[in-house]
Amino acid sequence: MAGRPAFSAALPAAHRGRPGERKGAVDTHGRAGQPLAASAGGVGGLVGSVRHSSAANGSVIRTNWTREQIQEIYDRPLMTLILEAAAVHGRHFNPREVQKSTLLSIKTGGCPETCTYCSQSSSWSKETGLKAEKLMDLDSVFQMALRAKESGSTRFCMGAAWRGPSQVGPKQFERVLDMVSKVRGLGMEVCTTLGMLTKEQADKLKVAGLSCYNHNVDTSPEYYPKVTSSRNYDDRLDTLEKVRDAGIGVCSGGIIGMGEAPEDRVGMLHTLATLPAHPESVPINTLVAVEGTPMAKDPGVQAPTALELVRCVATARIVMPASMVRLSAGRNSLSYAEQCLCFLAGANSIFAGDTLLTTPNVEVDDDARMFEALGLVIKPAFDGADPSFEIPKERQESIELAGLRLKPCGAQ
Repeated sequence: MAGRPAFSAALPAAHRGRPGERKGAVDTHGRAGQPLAASAGGVGGLVGSVRHSSAANGSVIRTNWTREQIQEIYDRPLMTLILEAAAVHGRHFNPREVQKSTLLSIKTGGCPETCTYCSQSSSWSKETGLKAEKLMDLDSVFQMALRAKESGSTRFCMGAAWRGPSQVGPKQFERVLDMVSKVRGLGMEVCTTLGMLTKEQADKLKVAGLSCYNHNVDTSPEYYPKVTSSRNYDDRLDTLEKVRDAGIGVCSGGIIGMGEAPEDRVGMLHTLATLPAHPESVPINTLVAVEGTPMAKDPGVQAPTALELVRCVATARIVMPASMVRLSAGRNSLSYAEQCLCFLAGANSIFAGDTLLTTPNVEVDDDARMFEALGLVIKPAFDGADPSFEIPKERQESIELAGLRLKPCGAQ
């Protein structure tokens, strides 16, 4: 791809693979090139006698992981884990490329769900002081997308504080469909998070041009009842299935630092790694405890360390080697060095912009300085392929009508 640095240039020679070898190719012994632990200068040369099977080091994309296998990976010595994850990452991606995504709250507050980490729930709006707002208009969202693209973002994500589109009726959902089509027309990848979907709604999002749909599983199945009482784990998996069946990319990850045990983090990763297909994107959030939410009041909830985050990132990279792993909420608390460790461990996507829904994030200029300091480059949308997209006729007509409605009386 013209203008993009070869991923092998950023790897030690022993990790670049043999000439002509297909990235991720598996030979008759179940190995992708040289197993990491056996390669000259690889992990085996650095950490003594550590040896792990190629299947557990990301050579093979698989969905039949056992929880015990993922736990064993998660519990490895951290330096070993990071180096193994880095090698896996280099087999599937250019390790210098990082996707920049912008997340916009298009409908803030008033959510009927009871997620105890979330400031947007109406159940504790008095405590958080967050007022419910109306769904944004099409032009305002489009202008935000334009600014995001100008600042270097290649994916635009839109979040609505809904239980699902069925909660609000067809008119608001139709407006979101218009947003999807108009932003997709900019050549950006488009993601939404709107709550639970029906099959019909997923199909309409696909036709409108949606690239990916975010619906986090949040934590392990066992810990999930402590996160919310207004839905169950199977509800999450059901929506993911509808999204996948519609041909939309799945974005699903979780949150660490909600009082869960390390085994719950492994349980979350196990859920994702054993879906019929791995998620296209796996966001890993650290809890931003917003004053007034139940989790902010819970003495058992403590912020995870940066190294705990690195461990989760590295494990996710090994068990889901071809997925994007995104540093999401909580990144503003990390130093450049701590983020560098996350990127080395396999993270290759970030949310850019100074706000994530209702919580603070890293400023755009600060990210630009970090990219320069670490030698990172922005991953192009659609891997540089930019597949052609024509706004569907129904959406085009709706967008034009919305434009007329926005014009003041007498405007030309």
